Amino acid sequence: MINVLFVCLGNICRSPMAEAVFRDVLDKASLSNEVTVDSAGTGDWHIGKPPHEGTRNLLGQRGISYEGMKARRVCEADYSNYDYIVCMDSQNERDVQQWLPKQGEIRAKVIRFMDLLPERGFADVPDPYYTGNFEEVYELVEAGSRRLLEKIVTNNSAT
Repeated sequence: MINVLFVCLGNICRSPMAEAVFRDVLDKASLSNEVTVDSAGTGDWHIGKPPHEGTRNLLGQRGISYEGMKARRVCEADYSNYDYIVCMDSQNERDVQQWLPKQGEIRAKVIRFMDLLPERGFADVPDPYYTGNFEEVYELVEAGSRRLLEKIVTNNSAT
């Protein structure tokens, strides 16, 4: 079993969108039983809240479930429970790297989401909480999710 955690700032826009879209990609590839997916935030402002209305609306229009998703914050156990921690922007990546436990098992490989899409030419997934452009984020998340699945399948040939 491969475990993936998507991380953004508040865990209400980008990372829950990535979680839902990646689950959908896994379902369509018949790999839902091989890969688990979750999301978290580096901030604690929205803990327990569902995804942002813009994220919910966009996912709903595309028939992608976000049922049961609630914001949570990255915790120490995530570093040993996940194989990939995929950060939506440079600041999230710095925060996640800075919080790496000083001892104990560290299983997770921390990567920046846009490193999956180097041809796009920018480092960060824009935050629609501030830009309002949920469509742009969806397009990046969908393309990046397919690329992440290719990476996982290549790196874990048993999948």
